[in-house]
Amino acid sequence: MAGCVSRVELSVSCRSLLDRDLGSRSDPLCVLLQDVGGGQWAELDRTERIKNCQNPEFCKKLIVDYYFEKVQKLKFGVYDIDNKSFDLNDDDYLGGIECTLGQVVSSSVFTRPLELKQGKPAGKGTITISAEEIKDTRVVYLEIEARNLDKKDFLGKSDPFLEFYKQSDAGTWQLVYRSEVVIKNNLNPCWRKFSVPLQTFCGGDFNKPIKVQCADHDSDGSHDLIGTFETTLTGLQEAGDGYPVEFECIHPEKKKKKTSYKNSGIIRIKSCKIERDYSFLDYVMGGCQINFTVGVDFTGSNGDPRSPDSLHYISPDGINEYLIAIWSVGSVVQDYDTDKLFPAFGFGAQVPPSWQVSHEFALNFNPSNPYCQGIQGIVDAYCQILPHIRLYGPTNFSPIINHVARFAAHSAQQGTASQYFILLIITDGEITDLDQTRQAIVNASKLPMSIIIVGVGEADFRAMEFLDGDNGVLKSPTGEPAARDIVQFVPFRQFKNAPREALSQMVLAEVPKQLVAYYKWQGWPPVKPPEINKM
Repeated sequence: MAGCVSRVELSVSCRSLLDRDLGSRSDPLCVLLQDVGGGQWAELDRTERIKNCQNPEFCKKLIVDYYFEKVQKLKFGVYDIDNKSFDLNDDDYLGGIECTLGQVVSSSVFTRPLELKQGKPAGKGTITISAEEIKDTRVVYLEIEARNLDKKDFLGKSDPFLEFYKQSDAGTWQLVYRSEVVIKNNLNPCWRKFSVPLQTFCGGDFNKPIKVQCADHDSDGSHDLIGTFETTLTGLQEAGDGYPVEFECIHPEKKKKKTSYKNSGIIRIKSCKIERDYSFLDYVMGGCQINFTVGVDFTGSNGDPRSPDSLHYISPDGINEYLIAIWSVGSVVQDYDTDKLFPAFGFGAQVPPSWQVSHEFALNFNPSNPYCQGIQGIVDAYCQILPHIRLYGPTNFSPIINHVARFAAHSAQQGTASQYFILLIITDGEITDLDQTRQAIVNASKLPMSIIIVGVGEADFRAMEFLDGDNGVLKSPTGEPAARDIVQFVPFRQFKNAPREALSQMVLAEVPKQLVAYYKWQGWPPVKPPEINKM
């Protein structure tokens, strides 16, 4: 692994965005992409969407690993979001910029005009990015409620939301958190428990001034201030053990005008706790093994392996799309598995001696020991089995997902962050047991596992994109939602002319987040937690 020098968080704001909505202002979101070679860009992160706003200050920070030894080309794109789809292709582009991470981190504030394409300005729109190194992995958890807030709406009560700002070294206020849920029509709201990285919240300085603002949400973006107060993290920490700390919410204009003015409500901090947030490397270096399993599609739609038109045809130089996918993903994952023994299975073929269709047969024809020695062992088993099976059908994913899930469930019973499972399915895309697969994925979402699907060939992969869950939460046929997003789908055709590492970077990009999210959800620290540096 290349040594990651540090992680940085990028704060993004824009001014004078183009207005693409009729009758209202744009609803902008900023996406961050990184050049992974061969003309391919991989999404690293995205901000929240802000409704009806041409001058957004995004609250969600964009996190990126900074490597001094690499030129990291970045692309920031701003879009007007008018639907719930995760895909940005159907949203209006408001402009973007390309730069390097080095340019951003070497500038205290990096401002550039937005462009619709090279040399074509996006009106007067600009984007401003500032970078801050993440030195602290602690997280602030807050529970907050309010009472007797001022009524701001003519026909109803207020729709209050909170914003937290930290004071920068230059004395300006920088937004660090905006409450996600606006509580409708309520003067005594109780907001959902939330967390903010300590570095983001106050730069690790417990006495840095913090400004808290409570406002009444208006759908047209013209929010009305209810009141504000200033404190520090030290002040917030006085809350806890059933003893909330209270702050008067003061509206400056009202205070000036009325001598009888007391406040515009009380904000109560019910709880303020600081906890350690563990990273992917904390878990891996703390003893978590990553178990890699491969499932290969041997259905008839791939074509006869002896024919050059077949997806299973091995070219004279010894490759095909299946083998490239195995090498690309396996070569990265194998570094995190000490024994280098990888189970590999096929599905959708008739196998000897009975020539029954099997949806879960060992590539080495040894069902009691399906493990292959290293990635080369998987490749060898694949090449050796091809002449001895008959490609058939149907294309069923659920048996192999359930197979790996049984091992993941057994590991989860130990209650430790000791083993995580990655299943790579390589397929030509025409899935038959969609409902059973949906159920299997929803079940697996509660287990320590991730599923990577690489689609080979030119088939219609809409079913795979549906399983990916990026367009919303995947649900089982009975309506049960997945506990978390564990599927990453990538069509191989996008990477045909790209360097081999581009495919692995794209398909493995989500795995660290998925692993950390699972263990955080369970509340499990690394087996051997890192020593905490006293600050």
